[in-house]
This record gives sequence, C-alpha cells and structure tokens, in this order.
Amino acid sequence: MHHVTLIPGDGTGPEITEATRRCLEATGVKFDWDVQECGIEVIEKLGKVPESVLASVRKNQVALKGPITTPIGKGFRSVNVYLRQELGLYACLRPCKTYKGVRSFFSGVNVDLVIVRENTEDLYAGVEFQAGLPATAELIDFINSKATGRKISTGKATTGVSIKPMSYEGTRNIANFAFDYAVKAGRKSVTSVCKANIMKFTDGLWYDETRAVAAAYGAKFEQPELKVAPDAELAGKTTDASQVAYMERLIDNMCMQLVQKPEQYDVILLSNLYGDILSDLCAGLVGGLGVAPGANIGPSSAIFEATHGSAPKYKGQNKVNPTALILSGKLMLEHLGEKAAAEKLEAAVAAVIAEGKDVTYDMKPHRTDPTAVGTAQMADAIIAKMQSM
Repeated sequence: MHHVTLIPGDGTGPEITEATRRCLEATGVKFDWDVQECGIEVIEKLGKVPESVLASVRKNQVALKGPITTPIGKGFRSVNVYLRQELGLYACLRPCKTYKGVRSFFSGVNVDLVIVRENTEDLYAGVEFQAGLPATAELIDFINSKATGRKISTGKATTGVSIKPMSYEGTRNIANFAFDYAVKAGRKSVTSVCKANIMKFTDGLWYDETRAVAAAYGAKFEQPELKVAPDAELAGKTTDASQVAYMERLIDNMCMQLVQKPEQYDVILLSNLYGDILSDLCAGLVGGLGVAPGANIGPSSAIFEATHGSAPKYKGQNKVNPTALILSGKLMLEHLGEKAAAEKLEAAVAAVIAEGKDVTYDMKPHRTDPTAVGTAQMADAIIAKMQSM
C-alpha cells in the first residue's frame, strides 16, 4: 500500500486527476489517497497554499497533482514554484517521447528525450527589484560602483533588475541527479546546456561543476579537452557511468540541434530558465504538452504532475486529454518501485493512442471529429486495454 497525496487542482484538473487515479488503481497497485484541495479558489481565499498540503506531502513523500491556475501579472506568484521551493524539489524531470498516433511535424523521427532541469536557482529564484523603487536605485548604484567591467547604463528610475544566483551545490545536485537517472534508466548520454560564452561567472560555473560531476562518474567526454580531474569531494559518492557520454552545447545551438536532429540526444541537463524553455520545445517535438509528463523531485519528497495548464474554459466538460497526467502517474509508479505496473500502464496508453479510436478531440486527425471521446472514456479505454494484457 502506497500512501500518496492527491491534489486535484482546479479548472480541468479534477477531471484528469480522477481519470489518472482510476488508471493507476487499475494496474493492481494499492494506494491510500490523501486528498488535499489547493486550487485557485482556495489560494485566493487563504492568500497562500494551505499548510495541510505541505504537511501531507512531507508525510507521504509522494504526491500526484493536477494543474492549478496561476494568475498572470497579479496575485499569488505560482503554486508550482512555491511547492518546489518549500519542499526542496530541486530536480524537474520531463520525458518527451514519440508515441505512434500522436500528430507531430516530427512524426517520422523516434524522439526519446529526457529534460533534467534545476528547479530552485537561476532567474526563476524570484530575486527581483521593481523599476522605480528606492531599493532598486540603491542596487543599481551598488552594481555600478563595483569594478565588474559592466554597468547598468539605463535610468535608475526606469530599470528593473533580476538576480541570477547559481551555486556549486545546486549545480552539483542536479548534475548528480541527471547522471544517477541516466545510469538507472540505461540512457546513453547526458548533455549539459548553458550560455557560458556570455555569462562566464554563472553559466561558466555550471559547466565547471557539470564537468566535475561527469568526471567523478567516469563518463565518456565527447570533447576530451574538456575533461577535468575528479573532485575529491565527489569521490565514492557516485555510481559507474562509464557507458554514458558527456556532451556540452550552448543553449542557442541546442535549440537548433533539437529541431534538426533530436534523435541524437538523450538526457539533457539544464538550469532553471533554459530548462523551462527547452521542456516545451521538446514537448512540441512529440506532439505537445498533452502528452508531456512531469515530475519534481527532492531529497525526501516528489510531486508528479502534467506540464500543461488548467484550461479553466473546459472545466466540467469531460473533454480534455488526460494523457500527460496519466504518464506522470507512470513516472510515479517507477519512483515507487512499481516498474512492472509502470510498463503496463504506458503500454496501454501507447496502444490506445496508436489505435486512435478512444481518444480525445485533440488527438484526432481533425478536432471536430465526432468520434472523439471524453476524458473519462479515454481512461476507460486505457483501463480496458490493461485488463486485456
């Protein structure tokens, strides 16, 4: 019996969460669900995420979460970001895989990528200073007084500032996660991505540390001249990754590489902002966010969630595609050690999509196809497929 926090979310979240719950239970794995409400209505009423949500996730250590609406430009910053920071969920895992039957411009290419994104640092740390405030002007004066070689030349009253923190610890943690994942999942390469040619003290640190971790794991350096001596601090703390290649790409070049030849890449390791952008790019390679699962994992807790929004305009219509959250449930099963159940669930999802009969409107050749089924009915088909296996 696995004790799991269940956060239905808002908008279409409760519908796809219920579909996912039924599919997970149909694998035969036993769950004790602790349902916690954390939708936009609750957030606006309390002005914060309920303490009971955090307490439940800390207790159970695993959560399945439906999408939650984030107000744009006002109100609570982001429930997703808040949960990641409060629970120390430093690693975001975003597999992007081709499934037969999903429409995509890259349908002829077998894409099977995994984005590993650092979740807590970088520009998304939220250290920002608003234009026009005295504190911002003071910060600009401080920056301009230092001999860094660069100054903020625009007006102090008209300039906003964001801080980009990057630490040795944060970079090593996410690099360790990427290599551990690559070894356990039998992946062939880890590609470290940043913009170190421009941001030498932050992205430059990123490359220094990902190289150090790659060397500690005994990875094969695609560019031998980049190989560094193993760090004594990392000795004995890693598993053998001698069959895993370590590569580096600059972020702009990586975008072009993914459009031209995505099949050449496997695990892609990125900092927070770049990881957010490339996650959606890679989802686009395989058909969109409707088939893109996600996980946010820390030392003691993990939250599994779809990467798309809550689509409130479709709330209660039994219309939206539940695949992304169901596949996130598959990641959760793997995390819980239920490998056979995870494989069974993914195989059923893939078979239903390939048949193309019992799928939602967005997975039909034409969105007005009258044979499209609802959220619950697609889950029924996946369950029936598992029962027939």
